[in-house]
Amino acid sequence: MATVTTPLAEKAEAIFTDLGYVVERDGRELRAQRKWRVVNVTPVDEPATPRESGDFHCLVTWHEKAPEVRDRLQRRDPDYEWAVIGIEENGEYEVCHAPDANVSA
Repeated sequence: MATVTTPLAEKAEAIFTDLGYVVERDGRELRAQRKWRVVNVTPVDEPATPRESGDFHCLVTWHEKAPEVRDRLQRRDPDYEWAVIGIEENGEYEVCHAPDANVSA
């Protein structure tokens, strides 16, 4: 995977914290937990190869890279629920879910 910049990881952590998740860092990855749901969060500067397995996964990237990351995930068609968060420099963000995903926060 691509190298992660600290601001991107910090913004990802802030988003999940604001959504009510308890966030722990595990190296480059983040682990966000709320109630029964655990989301593996990977901040990436460039499109990355998706994980092979898992239950819930979120790739967090810069807004302009989000469509490319989403397209890569769609082509890979992983067997887990996923989302891509595209973050702008000002902290605004957009969430792109997997097609037909029934996702609740």
